[in-house]
Amino acid sequence: MLNKDYLLDCKILHEIRGRIRIKSRALKYLGIHKEEITKQLMQVHYIQSVEISSITGTILVYFDNFSLTGENLISLLQNTLNTYLVDIYKNEKKQISNKYVIERRLQEESPQEIIKNIGAAVLLLLLPNPKIKLTGIRRLFNYKTLSTVSLALPVLKNGIYSLIQNKRPNADTLSSTAIVSSIILGSERTALTIMILEKFAELLTVYTMKKTRGVIKDMLSVGENYVWKQSDDGNTAKKVPIEEISKGDFILVQTGEKISVDGTIEKGEAIIDQSAITGEYMPVTKKAGEEVFAGTLLKSGNITVKAEKVGDDRTASRIIKLVEDAAFNKADIQSYADTFSAQLIPLNFLLAGIVYVSTKNLQKALSMLVIDYSCGIRLSTATAFSASINTAAKNGILIKGSNYLEELSKSDTVIFDKTGTITEGKPKIQTLKTFGKNMKDNRMLALAAAAEETSSHPLASAILNEIKNRGLKIPKHKESVIKVARGIETFVNKDIIRVGSLKYMEENDISLEVASDIVKGMQNRGEIVIYVAKNNDLIGVIGVSDPPRENIKKAMNRLRNQGIDDIVLLTGDLRQQAETIASRMSMDRYESELMPEDKAKDILKFRSIGSKVIMIGDGINDAPALSYANVGIALGSSRTDIAMEAADVTITSDDPLLIPGVIGLAKNTVKIIKQNFAMAIGINSFALVLGATGLLPAIYSSILHNSITILVVGNSLRLLKYDVNK
Repeated sequence: MLNKDYLLDCKILHEIRGRIRIKSRALKYLGIHKEEITKQLMQVHYIQSVEISSITGTILVYFDNFSLTGENLISLLQNTLNTYLVDIYKNEKKQISNKYVIERRLQEESPQEIIKNIGAAVLLLLLPNPKIKLTGIRRLFNYKTLSTVSLALPVLKNGIYSLIQNKRPNADTLSSTAIVSSIILGSERTALTIMILEKFAELLTVYTMKKTRGVIKDMLSVGENYVWKQSDDGNTAKKVPIEEISKGDFILVQTGEKISVDGTIEKGEAIIDQSAITGEYMPVTKKAGEEVFAGTLLKSGNITVKAEKVGDDRTASRIIKLVEDAAFNKADIQSYADTFSAQLIPLNFLLAGIVYVSTKNLQKALSMLVIDYSCGIRLSTATAFSASINTAAKNGILIKGSNYLEELSKSDTVIFDKTGTITEGKPKIQTLKTFGKNMKDNRMLALAAAAEETSSHPLASAILNEIKNRGLKIPKHKESVIKVARGIETFVNKDIIRVGSLKYMEENDISLEVASDIVKGMQNRGEIVIYVAKNNDLIGVIGVSDPPRENIKKAMNRLRNQGIDDIVLLTGDLRQQAETIASRMSMDRYESELMPEDKAKDILKFRSIGSKVIMIGDGINDAPALSYANVGIALGSSRTDIAMEAADVTITSDDPLLIPGVIGLAKNTVKIIKQNFAMAIGINSFALVLGATGLLPAIYSSILHNSITILVVGNSLRLLKYDVNK
């Protein structure tokens, strides 16, 4: 058993013959599955009774097999809970998200409004005090006092609201008390000074937030999707927005178009690239009656699809919310900053009371209220995260919340998808071998290109790209004939050229014995073999594979230098291809032929034993895994919208070096936040001592405190200049 309290960790609290009590954090978040899990455990032949307490996170088991050990029962419990791991994780995440202190939502304030408030406060500060000296309660009703209270209203409202709703003070409660106390003591100057300096610090934070939102909006310009809808009589088609499509409508999809609904093929046959769904880059043939998914690409053919799932029900829905609620996405260190500073606020009131009782001096007591830790800590932490998100966005990296920056800084495990993530998703020729005395590589390749010239199949693209790279000319040929799912053929002069699979060659009685050893070697390297025949003779074989991205190996080396202990490959692709890539990239392990839900469960298994997991993918098949990792990263310009929506971080370019780049940014962000903690706590504590001894009047206490706040906010702004590519 591990010492740390991970989600599936189990600890034996008490054990006697036939009875055991086990504690696990996962038991607190069973939700609606509590009774189901109880029944499942009761079906075990040696268990007599089970009692689960979600409040304490414990389970009491009575059993009659006395040869069992505590470890046996823990393994049984963990295996049972593992089935419900996804829902347990969801319930925990939902509960944790509701624990934060009520603070003013600075992201809803505009820099222009704050500048106006600062200007008004400065003007009031410069204006002379009323000439008529009022006494008692009437003194509070002069124009300067009323204007000061008016400017402070948002702070006063939020400070009182926190006391009522949260049953505890927040930063605005302390500021409100200091402002009101200053006004009662007749020192509007002190109150205005407090407001001006606090507003200036807030302005820096709000400006950074607004700038960040602008960069993100520029990044996420998404166009409208249109489809061809078949008329009721079936004779015509009309181009309409995807939003107008309803369940049961018929959609026409032609070569080169994306399928925009989940549905069934009513008519036609096509070769469809489903790499966004399955992760396997080889297209599949689909016929009438078979199911197709939104987000897949029709490479060849024409089909009519009956829509079964549309709009938000589609597998590949559009991006609906990229930067979620700040409270839900608040980093632990930011929550800690809020909670820590909020817990120190009562200390200010206590010190003020002690100073007043011991000195009977309201000015000295007021100094204790003017200086607080929360303002500097809270604003500088929010600014640091906002500045980092801004810097990332300027480099083509979208980070959806500050919590993901902190998670990136703590990560120790990185999991990669294969197709389109480690590899380019674009097949290329790796091996050429010719047979026959006079047959050369270029001639065999040109004959293969003659057959494939009009094909849009990815393997055809690999051959045609190689022809362009070599500067070869495709010989004149007759019209090509596609043999669906097997190959393609054409005539060059009087010779018939066939290009295709092993099965296609065998159907045409072409002997492949001469190529058997070479083909085995190609297959061992994870290459797909294309056979090329002229008339009845095999003239060559072509090995095609999906090559790794440029710089992907360098990116993995940098990840290891940043403290990543485990680099894993999870893919829906075939075992041989997964093994080849994992070996070439020196990855720690791999799993192949996985469905999307299998990837998600594997991610949660890593997390349940305490690993801090980053998942990197690009397709719909990666979406569940991206959601359940500590941080999900969608990589590349070819990523799908659903992957981008599920991911916590989106890298819009195809440069894998931005992965260690954004982790470096995250680590630097947390480092600066810790610096700000030390400065804010150290200097403000010193100021409190000076204020308590009377060496620092209230107005100078305010200036010192707010200057420190501006200093730590300024320190956070350094992140705007951080070089992600270094």
